[in-house]
Amino acid sequence: MNTVFSHRSDAPSPGTPDPKPAVSVNRWTFGIRASDLREALPRAFAKLDPRTQYRQPVVFVVWISSVYTTVLACIHPSLFAWGVTVFLWATVIFANLAEAVAEGRGRAQAESLRRAKTETSARRRLPDGTTETVPGSQLHVGDVVLVAAGEVIPGDGDVVEGVATVDESAITGESAPVVRESGGDRCAVTGGTRVLSDEIAVEIRTEPGRSFIDRMIALVEGADRQKTPNEIALGILLVVLTLVFVLAVATLQPMAAYSGGKVDVIILVALLVCLIPTTIGALLSAIGIAGMDRLVQRNVIAKSGRAVEAAGDVSTLLLDKTGTITYGNRRATEFRPVGGTTEEHLARTAMLASLADETPEGRSVIDLATERFTVNADQLEHGESVPFTAQTRMSGVDLPDGTRVRKGAAAAVLAWVSEESGGRADQQTAVDTRVIVDRISASGGTPLVVATVPAGAVPRIDGVIHLKDVVKEGMAVRFAQLRAMGIRTIMITGDNPLTAKAIAEEAGVDDYLAEATPEDKLALIRQQQEGGRLVAMTGDGTNDAPALAQADVGVAMNTGTSAAKEAGNMIDLDSDPTKLIDIVEIGKQLLITRGALTTFSIANDVAKYFAIIPAMFVPIAPQLHVLNVMGLSSPRSAILSAVIFNALIIVALIPLSMRGVKYAAQAADKLLARNLAVYGLGGIALPFIGIKLIDLVVSLLPGIG
Repeated sequence: MNTVFSHRSDAPSPGTPDPKPAVSVNRWTFGIRASDLREALPRAFAKLDPRTQYRQPVVFVVWISSVYTTVLACIHPSLFAWGVTVFLWATVIFANLAEAVAEGRGRAQAESLRRAKTETSARRRLPDGTTETVPGSQLHVGDVVLVAAGEVIPGDGDVVEGVATVDESAITGESAPVVRESGGDRCAVTGGTRVLSDEIAVEIRTEPGRSFIDRMIALVEGADRQKTPNEIALGILLVVLTLVFVLAVATLQPMAAYSGGKVDVIILVALLVCLIPTTIGALLSAIGIAGMDRLVQRNVIAKSGRAVEAAGDVSTLLLDKTGTITYGNRRATEFRPVGGTTEEHLARTAMLASLADETPEGRSVIDLATERFTVNADQLEHGESVPFTAQTRMSGVDLPDGTRVRKGAAAAVLAWVSEESGGRADQQTAVDTRVIVDRISASGGTPLVVATVPAGAVPRIDGVIHLKDVVKEGMAVRFAQLRAMGIRTIMITGDNPLTAKAIAEEAGVDDYLAEATPEDKLALIRQQQEGGRLVAMTGDGTNDAPALAQADVGVAMNTGTSAAKEAGNMIDLDSDPTKLIDIVEIGKQLLITRGALTTFSIANDVAKYFAIIPAMFVPIAPQLHVLNVMGLSSPRSAILSAVIFNALIIVALIPLSMRGVKYAAQAADKLLARNLAVYGLGGIALPFIGIKLIDLVVSLLPGIG
């Protein structure tokens, strides 16, 4: 299983198109391919339809202003009037381009999913046991279909009979087949995937047109994207600010008339467009779509933007121990010899006893012996394998010379040695063995005792193997980062409290819940949600469904049951539980990006005041020339320069809205201070520089300077 540490933040996930090289003639310095812009540009023009445009109120105001100035420029043509008109339309088109580029990111994924969504025939089982062949589109919930090797599964459902390997590469991008079997938590199958071996009976769980692939297509294309509460609140704020500036600009003409002057209407329109929050208004939708796209790049499907946003506000993470914090399979980490036996001899006998052991634990014993002492299994004498049974709780090997080697639970092996020796075994060695066994158990590990009965000799205990559920590399560092972000981590495990405590301390989690039942998980989530805190968790089984539904961010594994995937609001196609940590970081990056660009947009207006206001009123009140701190050439040059900058800054910020502001694991106050310094002060300084540079060029045009 891939872990979160195998993914770079900029690495492509399975199932997504390979990006172009970092340095390419087809890629802008900012990180957007020129081909992306070419494909998005026609859609940006198509969005000029007022029936589409009105959904973005701030940009719609710019659209109305552009229409108005176009009429004025036709009636009273001039280079200044047409210059303002052209760049007002450019502002609208660039705003549409931002959303079109964001939507285009999901089209490649959607196209690959459409290719996977083929019309298939299904062998539907009838009540009398016979089958009939029907189109897959005629299947309904509750129908049972038979799917054999080489056939495509006709719809989403659960395996109710049999076991088979399934190719899910069309969905997950992973070429390795997966096992699906009836019962348990790996019974869910997806329509459009192909059975590679054996035959299974699948009970259909979705109606036609509502399959997992259908929903994924709609989600990655943004068709089902609903605005999140924060996005709605920010949108309302932008509308209010726009109305305030509309009223403010509307009063300027009467004020100018009262002072004995008159302001050109095109200048008033330009002032309005430059002062309303056009930058964030243009990028707001793109930021939300891009946040969901970043999840898609990690092979995570969010059912709504609300889930992505909630991930950014999560204060508690619930993580399963097995497979998330630990590797899930106990591994041999240490050989502890007793009774004068050397560690190398213990490694050899342990390896002998494990040669026929196909369990992960048995293979780890061989790996440890090979690593420590370069023991080659081919050099060992092979004999008759003795399999593990629940009655003996031991396994091992009987060699041709009569020597017998056993490995197993401490009590079982010690009893076997005592029985074989007839009371002649070294009692002190047995006492030393029990001490080591107790210490390993107290540390949360699992002890396996190894003993040998040589032919015609007294049985002896060789030592103890320390099996440990190994914590994944770097988990302590990741949890420390989460702690620095103010997020509390809780490990959930079915282990006894002693083992859970040992693993929790090594991994560095803040708390743990041992011997957890589904009811315990649900109660813990409700307890953590008291006071308005948001909770995230992962799960894959039917027994996890209530907790996934209760959690604010419920990440269901794609390998899990249909009930779990329906209950969660995100689905991890890679079924990697550690990805929950990445999801939280993506959610926080979304919130930070939205906040940073809002700060930048509002700060931009400060510089525009100094560019346009003096230019408008200097003819009426020459003493206002002192406010022309930029030293702009003329009133018309200043106004046109501000309009041009207002349009260009949108297209310049599209890559940042797609990529997201760089996220660092810091406390909220430090993140706020950094963003205010970078995007607040930067938002004030950049327009001063940009408008001045544009003015130097614009002032050379006839009738402008």
